[in-house]
Amino acid sequence: MPTYLIVNADDFNLTEGVTRGILHGHRHGIITSTTVMVNLPGLAKSRDLARQAPRLGLGLHVNLTLGTPVLAAGRVSSLVDASGRFVRDRARVGEVGVPSEIRDETAAQARRFEEAFGCRPTHIDTHYHMHRLARVFAAVLDVAADLGLPVRTVTPEMALRIRQRGLAAPDRMVGDVGAAAYWTPENLVTFIETMEHGVTELMCHPGYADEALSVSTYREQREGELHALCDPRPRAALTEAGVRLISYRELAGVSGRRP
Repeated sequence: MPTYLIVNADDFNLTEGVTRGILHGHRHGIITSTTVMVNLPGLAKSRDLARQAPRLGLGLHVNLTLGTPVLAAGRVSSLVDASGRFVRDRARVGEVGVPSEIRDETAAQARRFEEAFGCRPTHIDTHYHMHRLARVFAAVLDVAADLGLPVRTVTPEMALRIRQRGLAAPDRMVGDVGAAAYWTPENLVTFIETMEHGVTELMCHPGYADEALSVSTYREQREGELHALCDPRPRAALTEAGVRLISYRELAGVSGRRP
């Protein structure tokens, strides 16, 4: 059975430093895919930078906890505070977010992506894995089904539900954040050498720790991940193991051909 790996860098357009770091990791490392935060400032600049990397897969990183919504605040009042900004509380969205408002904002972010990039996203995932929450997952599945888009698998149960909607999904996802850089050259090699067959998404958070990244608690760690993803040892391990790098663009095709 073939073994495929999607290396997806989250948070494109979080800051210019993050965006430039992801592009460097695509050009000089093993990154094949990224997901874009379309509600944050700087989207036009990020779009122009992305056009310099046409082979990089571009998905939608649905964001419900940082910045302002794409829709007018009055249309998503359950998701915002008195200033009209998203409330930075994941659990709160899952508890009090009105399902129709979550769905409408998700759809609006998908439309903004298409307006900015001139195409649909390759797939959908969410900032902080918000689609692990039932209300958010239902909204993401509805929007993804309308657009025919794959969705990130965080758990095996999610993969089953995504496929039940007739959508493509990887078999599994690996990756996290922590006090130190989650991915290092050494643990990347170890992971590659022990990969399961099928399609795995490796989630990562590379980038340059610019001043604007003060909005994130994961700062210098991003530069550590970027270094690891550009280290020659993981690419050599992929070659040795016969693992094929793909993006979400190829997911439906390879999923259909797997025995």
